[in-house]
This record gives sequence, C-alpha cells and structure tokens, in this order.
Amino acid sequence: MQRERWKRDDRRLVLLTLIWAAGLVASGWRPFDRATWAMEVAPALILMLGGAYSYARVPAGAWVQDWLHLARNPYDRLGHFAQGFVPAIVFREALIRRGGLPRGGLTTFLVLACCLAVSAIYELIEFAAALALGQGAEAFLGTQGDVWDTQWDMLMCLIGAATALLTLSRLHDRQLIRWKR
Repeated sequence: MQRERWKRDDRRLVLLTLIWAAGLVASGWRPFDRATWAMEVAPALILMLGGAYSYARVPAGAWVQDWLHLARNPYDRLGHFAQGFVPAIVFREALIRRGGLPRGGLTTFLVLACCLAVSAIYELIEFAAALALGQGAEAFLGTQGDVWDTQWDMLMCLIGAATALLTLSRLHDRQLIRWKR
C-alpha cells in the first residue's frame, strides 16, 4: 500500500516537473533580456526546489553540507541570499526612475532597507505559520534546530542585496543611461 502511494506521488512529481519545465522553457524562449529573465525566474526555481523537498532536505544542500562538514543543510541560506540579491536592482530602479532619487548612498541605504523589509515580512509570515501549525511548523520553518535561524536568514538577505548592488550597479547605471536616450 505504501509503495503504491510512493509510485503515485512519484508520477505526480514527474508530471508537475514536466509542466514546470515546459513553463520555464516557454518563458526563457527568446526573452527580451536574458540576464533580466534569469534574475526574475531564479527565486521561483529556488522556491520550487525548496518546496518540493523542504529546504532542510534539498539534495544539493545536503551535498554542500557533507562537502563542507556543516551542521545543517545550507540550502535555506541560499534562498535568503537570493531573497536579497534578486529584488535589489528592482528596488534600485524604482527608487531612481520612479522615486527620482539620485544614485548614491541614500539610494543604496534604501535598497538595503527595502530588501530587509521584505525579509522581515517573510520571517513574520513564518512566525504566524509556526503559531498556527504548532509542532507541524518545523518543516516549513526549516530552522534545523538553529535558534538563530531568523537572524541568519535576514543576514543572508542583506548580504545578497549588498552583493547585487556591488556587482550590478554599474551595469544598471549604463542601462538607465541607455533608457533615457
């Protein structure tokens, strides 16, 4: 009986994977801008993979855990890094183009603050889920016994946002200049 359930679940997972892959291929077929497309779909890829296994059990994270002799699966940390990295340039563009702010320190500070605000909201959603689910929240939260998980998640978001700003701001500035022409 259990074996049949696993086979049925495996078939469903394969079917969902095929549907998801078809959607990914369709969205990536001749996108307007390949780099933008990659950054925009990256969070969905991470979330889908984390959702399929639960973040504490993603095999790629387990490989890194074994390779680096870590106490926990670090896949969750990658997700929170992406949670900061991906929207940072979007926030930067909104503040510069729509908000009229100049490039520089204030804009950088506000981008980091916006990314941290998104992370904090997500952590509050996790907190609400933990209260609602009780003991069943452990898999969703993915804390893996780490009492500092929330703080680490927000730090990884901050590092991701700062990395995006450090590595992509010049390219973004050139694109903004081309856009104004």
